[in-house]
Amino acid sequence: MAHEEYGCPCCQAGLGNLFAYDAADATAAEIRILPIGRRRFMAGASALAGTAVTTACGSSLLSAPPVAPELEARTRIYAGGTIMTVDPGFSRPEAMAVKGNRILATGSLEDVQAAAGEDADIIDLKGRTVLPGLIDPHTHILIGALMDQAMDYVGITRFSTTDEILDYIRHLDSERPENEWIVCRNYYPMLQAFEEPLGFSSLDKISGIRPIMVLNASGHIAYANQAAFMAAGIPDDVANPSGGEFVRDTNGNLTGEMRNQTTYSKVLGARPSGVGSAPADAVLKTCERFASLGLTTVSELGLGGLLRGAGDWEVLKQAGATGRLSQRIRAYPMYVFDDAWDEAGLSPGEGDDLVRIAGYKLIADGSNQGFTGLQREPYYTVDSTGIAYMAPAELTALMRKRAAQGWQIAVHGNGDKAIDNILDAVEQVASEGIDVKSLRIRIEHCSILHDEQIERMKAHGVSASFLIGHVHYWGVAMRDRIFGPDKSRLLDRCASCERAGVGYTIHSDFFVTDPNPLHMIEMAVTRQSWKEPDFALAPEECASRETAIRAMTSEAAWQLGSDHEIGSLEPGKFADYVILDGDPSSVPADEIKNIRVLETWMGGAQTFQA
Repeated sequence: MAHEEYGCPCCQAGLGNLFAYDAADATAAEIRILPIGRRRFMAGASALAGTAVTTACGSSLLSAPPVAPELEARTRIYAGGTIMTVDPGFSRPEAMAVKGNRILATGSLEDVQAAAGEDADIIDLKGRTVLPGLIDPHTHILIGALMDQAMDYVGITRFSTTDEILDYIRHLDSERPENEWIVCRNYYPMLQAFEEPLGFSSLDKISGIRPIMVLNASGHIAYANQAAFMAAGIPDDVANPSGGEFVRDTNGNLTGEMRNQTTYSKVLGARPSGVGSAPADAVLKTCERFASLGLTTVSELGLGGLLRGAGDWEVLKQAGATGRLSQRIRAYPMYVFDDAWDEAGLSPGEGDDLVRIAGYKLIADGSNQGFTGLQREPYYTVDSTGIAYMAPAELTALMRKRAAQGWQIAVHGNGDKAIDNILDAVEQVASEGIDVKSLRIRIEHCSILHDEQIERMKAHGVSASFLIGHVHYWGVAMRDRIFGPDKSRLLDRCASCERAGVGYTIHSDFFVTDPNPLHMIEMAVTRQSWKEPDFALAPEECASRETAIRAMTSEAAWQLGSDHEIGSLEPGKFADYVILDGDPSSVPADEIKNIRVLETWMGGAQTFQA
C-alpha cells in the first residue's frame, strides 16, 4: 500500500523555515533588534501597564490600561451554581471569593462572605459552572500562532473531505482581492477522502491567475496550482533539490505536489511580504482566540524551532511584556539547539508567572501516522519499524546532562520501542544517583503503552501526556492501516494509567489539532471515532470524568511545574477560572463538547465574555 513517511510535525526543528525571517528586514527581525533584558522582563507586565512596546517596524503592541486601584481592590463572590475547585478532594464549595488576581476563599457562602467583607460584590451564577482555567500542556504556540495568522485552516476539525476543502478555497477565491494569495494549512489526505488529489489538476480549476498553496499537516508536503509555480519562477524542467522532490506524473509532467520544505519553500518565498503577523503579535492574536475556548495557560514544546535558538525566548518575553497575553505560557527549549541554550545561559524556571521556562525537550522518534514512530514490531501495513530521532546513547547523555542541572525533562515518544528507550534512559540516570522522581519527567504523546511500561513509569514518577486526538481523529486509521485491531488498543491508555496511579494529561499539540479543551475531555471520556461515530477505540481505556477534567487543570499544572499557582481554585492561587453554561461532570458524555464557554478569567482579569 502506498504511504508517505514523515516525522511528527510538532517537533521538527526545521519547521521554522516556513517563516524565513531576514535579519536585514526590520519587520521580520524585530525580536533580534528589540531584545528585552532579564531585569526588565522580571518586572513583568505590571511595569509596562498603560504603555506601548514599539517594534522595530514601528507598530505598537499596546498593553492594557492600568486597573484603577479601587476596582482592583474589589472582591467578587461567586455563588448559586457549581464551583468545581479540582483540589485534591475535588470539592464543590457553595461559594468562592476572588480579590485582585488571587482566589481569596472557598467554602460555605457564610464563611466566604466573612472572609470577603461586607463590601464584596456577590455574583449569582444562576446554575452555571465554574472550573479552574483550562490548561493545554503541549502546544506549539509560537510557530502555531504564525501559521494561525498567515494561513487558512482546512484541517479535520473543519472539513471531512477534500471536496469540501476545494469548495472552501473557491469561496475564498470569490471574496479575496485579486492580488492576494490563498495559503491553507493542516490538510490530512489520509483522513480527508478525495477523488482527485490536490495539485495542478484540482487547484487550477479554481484559479489560473491567483497563486494557491495548501500545506499538508505533516509539514513535509505541499500542493499548489500553476499560478503559484509561475509566481515562484519554477520552470517545467526544475531539478529536484537535495532531499526534496517536485512530484511528476507518469508522463514526466509536474503535478503541483512538492515534498519537503526545500521544494515548497520556493513557493512560499514568492508570497508578498507583510502577510500575517510579526511573531509576538501573532502569539497575542492567537492567544486572544484561545481565551474563547476557556484556556488560561498554553505551552511551547519546541522552543527554538522558529529562530534556531534563544531568539524564540525573546519573542515570548516580548509578548508577555505587552501586558496583553490572554494565557500564561510555559516553554520547553528543544534539544537540537543544545549549545545555543548553554550560550544563552538559559535556566529552568527563568521568567515570571506569565511567561516561564518550564523544562527541556528531547525527541525519541517521529509520528505513528507518518510511520516514523519507533516500534518494537513493523507497522500493520508498512514493512518498517520507524525511526529513532535520538540514538539511545544520545538520549541518555542529554537526559543526564539536563537532569543533573535540575531541568524537568519532557521526551517525545510515540512508538513502543521509543518509550522503551526513554524508560531505559530514565533508569540509567536514576541509577547514577539523580533523583528523577523530583524532576517530573513526562513522556509526550506516549501513544503505545504496554503494561510493563506503565509499571516502569510508576516506579520512577514518570507521567504521560496524551495527544487525545490520536484516538478521535486517527482511531480508524490506527485500527485499519497503522497498527491493526490489536495493537491499536494500546493507544492513549487513560484508564490503565489511572488504575496504576500514573498521572497523565491530555493535549492538542496545536497546530496538529486545535486546542478545544472541552472537546478533548469528551474524547478521553468516550474515545469515539470521528470517522466512524459508532466506533470507540478500546472503550476499556475510557477516562473517568474527574480524571479527564484534572488532565486539563490540576494535573496539567503539575506537569508544567505550576501547581503551586494555578490548576485548582484554592485560596492563594491565581484567579484563573472559566464559567461554563453546563457541567462537564454531569452532562451526557457525548455532549461535553457542546458546553459553551461564557467567561474566561486570568489573574482576576476577564479575557473573554460570550
